[in-house]
Amino acid sequence: MSSEVPERSHGSFESFKFSIFPIEKTTDFLKTVLKVALLVCAITSISLFLYSAFTSQTRWFRCPECSAPTRNTGQLCESRNVSADNIGPTNISHIIFGIGGSMKTWKNRRRYSEIWWQPNVTRGFVWLDEKPATNSSWPENSPPYRVSEDWTRFKYSSSRSAVRMARIVLESFRLGLPDVRWFVMGDDDTVFFTENFVSVLAKYDHRQMYYIGGNSESVEQDEMHSYGMAFGGGGIAISYSLAVELVNILDGCLDRYYKFYGSDQRIAACVSEIGVSLTTERGFHQMDIREDPYGLLAAHPVAPLVSLHHLDAVKPLFPNQNQIDSLRYLIQAYQVDPARTMQQSFCYHPKQNWSVSISWGYTAQLYPWLLTAKELETPLQTFRTWRSWKDGPFTFNTRRMSADPCEQPVVYFLDRVEEVGEGETLSSYKRYVFEPEKKCERAEYASAMAVQKIIVSAFKMHPNEWKKEPRRDCCEISKSLKKGTMHVRIRHCKRSETITTPT
Repeated sequence: MSSEVPERSHGSFESFKFSIFPIEKTTDFLKTVLKVALLVCAITSISLFLYSAFTSQTRWFRCPECSAPTRNTGQLCESRNVSADNIGPTNISHIIFGIGGSMKTWKNRRRYSEIWWQPNVTRGFVWLDEKPATNSSWPENSPPYRVSEDWTRFKYSSSRSAVRMARIVLESFRLGLPDVRWFVMGDDDTVFFTENFVSVLAKYDHRQMYYIGGNSESVEQDEMHSYGMAFGGGGIAISYSLAVELVNILDGCLDRYYKFYGSDQRIAACVSEIGVSLTTERGFHQMDIREDPYGLLAAHPVAPLVSLHHLDAVKPLFPNQNQIDSLRYLIQAYQVDPARTMQQSFCYHPKQNWSVSISWGYTAQLYPWLLTAKELETPLQTFRTWRSWKDGPFTFNTRRMSADPCEQPVVYFLDRVEEVGEGETLSSYKRYVFEPEKKCERAEYASAMAVQKIIVSAFKMHPNEWKKEPRRDCCEISKSLKKGTMHVRIRHCKRSETITTPT
């Protein structure tokens, strides 16, 4: 019996299965289901492809150009008409400027911001410690203002305002403004050259974590604070992806480094906790120097001029002018050819054995003797250190400025600049006598002093030149001197050409 029971049960199951799903009908049914499933998948795939092709990615993905989530910030990264593969070049609209100011300093220092700020073009705010008086109107040419959040809850040792300044990047980030790629911090006595700033930042991918700026010129300042720190007055640029990480740790980090003096030192310390190092750009000028900045700017490094700081602490850039008028004068040249402003070129007069150095848009120097390229690119020391007012050391080499008038160059300052033809400029530089009572009586010096004006022709420098490996442009001097005027032509260097190559 035991052997017959399972057999009858098995036979009953088989009979039941076959009675409901005959073999032929089961196969046909499965084939039909498979065909329908494949058809649905095909239709769905085509629909998704067409939808993706004709609609913005931003409706499908949260912030496709951001490399990290915003986490605790409570803000979403907005990305309008931006693709993760092709986001387009960086422009001025992608930068948010955060200017550290206060009601005590803004009244006098706003003149610096108004020199470079362009309403409806530049984006950002000056961050104040208190709201302006209700009976006063905010200047139209000034950046709009914001009042900083309460910063008195944070620990500090020597500078409470430094905490407020350090939080500018956090508060700017939390505004949730669209299409932001870079957050830039600076002081209310900083002048930014925004087109050159864009050229610098356009070299870097804001979707990566970048911390960009420059050191102090005075070694004593770098040793006191840090060589790996972007000094705030010269400007600090923080990419969006780094800002995402920084804002999440900043408040706690500020308390950890409460003994640091400046906001820039605290920002550097917090960035180091994320594991990001400083990317140095030589066009950021903290200007930690005293007296006359002439020698430094007349031998500007081969890098776009990005910023100038501490302008109240140095002599005016141009003689016989106050600092604000000097800057406006420089800006006039800058607006004609931003990328070339203060770019140095040097060459030799073929007959006289003279050396000539041109800092475009600013000054020219004529030496009645021959100097090497290394000497010409080294700044004359017309300045002292920031803190101790000493002759150095600095973070770059300097040349001694002799008191003997026969060992000094004949100096010329910008007179005017204009566009001529298509993509070319003509700038002129007039001779300036610093101390009329001191003259060199040597014959060779007298012939150089007879040159009253230097006229420089040049092609406009395209901003994309800064994306290449930088090289100083060459120049050549006309052999003839007519009516006390020297003509110089700035141009690209030829293949295998050096400044000592005969032309």
